[in-house]
Amino acid sequence: MQVGDFAETTRGFSADDVRAFLTLAGNDAVASSVPEPLIGALFSYLLGVELPGFGTNYLKQEMRFLAPAPVGLPLTARVEITQLRPDKHLADLTTTCTGPDGTRYCEGRALVLIKDVGA
Repeated sequence: MQVGDFAETTRGFSADDVRAFLTLAGNDAVASSVPEPLIGALFSYLLGVELPGFGTNYLKQEMRFLAPAPVGLPLTARVEITQLRPDKHLADLTTTCTGPDGTRYCEGRALVLIKDVGA
């Protein structure tokens, strides 16, 4: 792992996905945009499965939602390493979620604890 490494995933959330999420959340409202926790879940997936991967411990997540993400639109979530602190087993990453036209729906940062930070 080194500064500049990144991972991305692209996924669209259908109206059925959103309804299922809202049902699980105990909410019977109809949403015209993707609920923010679903966007946050894309970052969780990337951090836990792709980069840094298995064994990652989420310490902090900051997210700023800049616009509602339309249901059905393919969203690309990206995490990128901005700083490694091997002495503390920490990695700082930027997080972004964009649409196909480059519209930024969410941005922020994450701090994770990992066993093999590297130097």
